[in-house]
Amino acid sequence: MFVLPPIGARVQYERIGSDVTMQCGALEADASVTWKVNGTDLKAQRLERGPLLTLMEVDLSSNGLYSCFQNPNGERRDQINLRVGIPPREPPMVTCRSNTYPKGFYCSWHLQHPTYIPTDFEVQVRHNQRFLEVQRDAVHKNRCHVKFPELFSTFKYRVNVTAVNALGQESNIISFDEFAIVKPDPPEKVVASPIPNNVRRLEVTWNSPSTWPDVENFPLKYFLRYRPLIREQWQHVELSDSTSHTITDAYAGKEYIIQVAAKDMEIGTWSDWSVAVHATPWMEEPKQITSTTEAEVIIETTSSTSPPSAEPQLSAAVDGCSTLVWSSCLLLASTLLSIMCKRMSPGVRDGEAET
Repeated sequence: MFVLPPIGARVQYERIGSDVTMQCGALEADASVTWKVNGTDLKAQRLERGPLLTLMEVDLSSNGLYSCFQNPNGERRDQINLRVGIPPREPPMVTCRSNTYPKGFYCSWHLQHPTYIPTDFEVQVRHNQRFLEVQRDAVHKNRCHVKFPELFSTFKYRVNVTAVNALGQESNIISFDEFAIVKPDPPEKVVASPIPNNVRRLEVTWNSPSTWPDVENFPLKYFLRYRPLIREQWQHVELSDSTSHTITDAYAGKEYIIQVAAKDMEIGTWSDWSVAVHATPWMEEPKQITSTTEAEVIIETTSSTSPPSAEPQLSAAVDGCSTLVWSSCLLLASTLLSIMCKRMSPGVRDGEAET
């Protein structure tokens, strides 16, 4: 990361691996000076001759703020902010795309290898022998925006991007037809929902990309893909301008992953896939069924002082009747015995008297 030098310090850019010489201000050749880097004594391999300091085979560790002080009073005479790097090693990679057709397109670029020092990019766009206005992106520093000067043009667009820093520069020129760079952004707000009472269906809905400015006059078609998580192979459905689709061949009870892509009806290429959504077809909730066996288990486990019975009240009545009949029989037998005893008693007494 480039750090701004202190006020009064000058910046000196040098190539990695080279020998670097720094001059302490405008002092004469026989001046005696002391050098420091970032406020500390020098440790790197070096050669000091009067006001000159030479560092051998500098690398990234050589970066720093070098200060020189004139002897013997130690007055600081100069400050140099040394920045070590390389020139662009190759032309920048450039791509252009229209995700806002038919309003315009944007181009972006980058270097495959870092330069370690500040590097700027110069951009020129030509169409039909004239230069077009280029607007640099406020957020992405390596991007610019261009408006289409006309639609359905047969002339190619020509984009030249040059990477420039203090040590060198490299350029790249690309050309393309208008229709070749049209590529919408992915569909938005993709939602997949189960359909009640349908164990093999999923309802999928989505919105066209918000960056597509005129979907009425420049309609999009869509490409839907889906698969259960248990399989690797996708199933595909291409749709016209509809923003919904019902999947009818889903596996019952299996979770699905679903994505959608978009494309202009006539020109360009397919967008990237939308953010994946997950859904599972509708499943019927199991009903709770109480079986006879369960009822018997409940009865048997219920604490009671009397043994279990299919008809407990009827059994109690029968037992009551048996007890009542037995009691009546005993009472009748007792009465008859008492009568017989009374009749026998006078005869016995008469026999005793005769004797």
